Amino acid sequence: MSKYILVTGGVCSSLGKGVASSSIGSLLECCNLSVAMMKCDPYINVDAGNMSPYQHGEVYVTSDGTETDLDLGNYSRFTHVTLTGANCITTGKIYEEVINNERAGRYNGRTVQVIPHITDEIQRQILRVGAQTQADVVIVEIGGTVGDIESIPFLEATRQLMRKTGKGNAISLHLTLVPIITGGELKTKPTQHSVKCMQEIGIQPDILLCRTENILDEGIRNKIAKFCNVEQNAVFTSPDISKTIYELPVIFNEQGIDALILKKLGFTKHKADITPWKKFLDKINNPKKTIKIGMLGKKNYENDCYKSVRESLLHAAVSAHGVKLDLRKIDAEDIESAHNPAPFFEGFDGIVVPGNYGQRGFLGLLAGVQYAREHNIPFLGIDFGMQIMAIETARNIIKWEEADSTEFIQNTDYPIVSLPEEQSSFAAAGLMKVGNSEITITKGSKLKDIYKKSTITERHRNKYTCDKKYKDNLEKAGLLTSAISVLDMQIEALEWKNHPWGIGVQYHPEFISRPTQPHPLFSAFVGATILYKEKKE
Repeated sequence: MSKYILVTGGVCSSLGKGVASSSIGSLLECCNLSVAMMKCDPYINVDAGNMSPYQHGEVYVTSDGTETDLDLGNYSRFTHVTLTGANCITTGKIYEEVINNERAGRYNGRTVQVIPHITDEIQRQILRVGAQTQADVVIVEIGGTVGDIESIPFLEATRQLMRKTGKGNAISLHLTLVPIITGGELKTKPTQHSVKCMQEIGIQPDILLCRTENILDEGIRNKIAKFCNVEQNAVFTSPDISKTIYELPVIFNEQGIDALILKKLGFTKHKADITPWKKFLDKINNPKKTIKIGMLGKKNYENDCYKSVRESLLHAAVSAHGVKLDLRKIDAEDIESAHNPAPFFEGFDGIVVPGNYGQRGFLGLLAGVQYAREHNIPFLGIDFGMQIMAIETARNIIKWEEADSTEFIQNTDYPIVSLPEEQSSFAAAGLMKVGNSEITITKGSKLKDIYKKSTITERHRNKYTCDKKYKDNLEKAGLLTSAISVLDMQIEALEWKNHPWGIGVQYHPEFISRPTQPHPLFSAFVGATILYKEKKE
């Protein structure tokens, strides 16, 4: 039977429960234990598909096509778990299941209530992950903050689950804040109140993880342990990191958090070997050189909007090439209002255009693609970034000035990008392609040299596609179709023929990159930026 670590948070949101949970998962894997990861989000949305990236960060897509919270991206990067829709539940998803059961008469006419029906369904879905994966340990992150009204059903379900599984089979790990006030004094009172709130619910945390600037000294830890009714050796620190979130597994290991978890769950014969993490950090701390890459997106976008792309570029820079990544934002809207776009791109060794939605900033994105093509700068376009390559070629080389996407102009004479149902009467209308799908790579393409395979499987999240009927026109203009979908024969990749390195892909390679296993496409792109930099020098 699987054992469970139930991770909760207190005082305020955004303390880093997702990264902490992921780091603990990676440490348990370093102990040769199998791990499963799960996120319970208290929002009423059924999934994260319609959430604004400005409010919630990127939408991470699992292999089966479930649109989830970005924390699942951290789970995937830190561990080797296989994530599906079962690994992410929301209040909306739970209530939808319970209401469907009630409509089907499965409750035999009983009044449907939060307790037991909602809490039972939460427990059922948590236990199902353990049963399906047969993992040694299932780490369950409860989103939100203790004390929030939205979190109450999940915390009650957690209390019942710990009682049901029994001592030694489930433990509570509570992440809380130890702030520093004016004068540099650490205050433990917020943590005390947070734990008190947990105790009122009926949960006594087994381990406290305190978010603060620096490692807590013994005196503060002893005070927290005394007032929060936990052992002093069960109070740990999640400090501010200096360079990268991938420092956390090593920091946690040095404090002994993995050793205490193993003891409390009864895995006494296991010990962590964190050598891969130390090697990765050694490469970060001792780079050969620095490359400067510009990420072209909408104005004022948050870093979390393109979290997986940013991390994938870091993985490739560090693990594949041992260089330092200097990643800078370029605002597409600023370019639109400027007379000359050149100053925005000067000094960069490579340009990336990740997935975007909406017409805002489109002309700035188009100018960036044109600049990369004309100045032979290594370019990587993802999703919409690939589609802009097609539109830019049609407008500036073929001279179809009206070329556009039907997302923006419905009656354009040259709908280079459109919905599949607009291209063919046989396509299913209004469906987004999400999740894993097979792709065939064109012989003789740069993409074939990168993957060294004829068929690959990549993850998708798109509605609009490049229309196949313009394929020959684009290829005559120097834009090669280098990959085709096996499922629907849609264009999956484009590359400039007469360019050192310019590739756009319809799929999202960033979703399957890991720190020590960078995605080959990102590795090849970073390699091209290094060559470009060397030629400039």
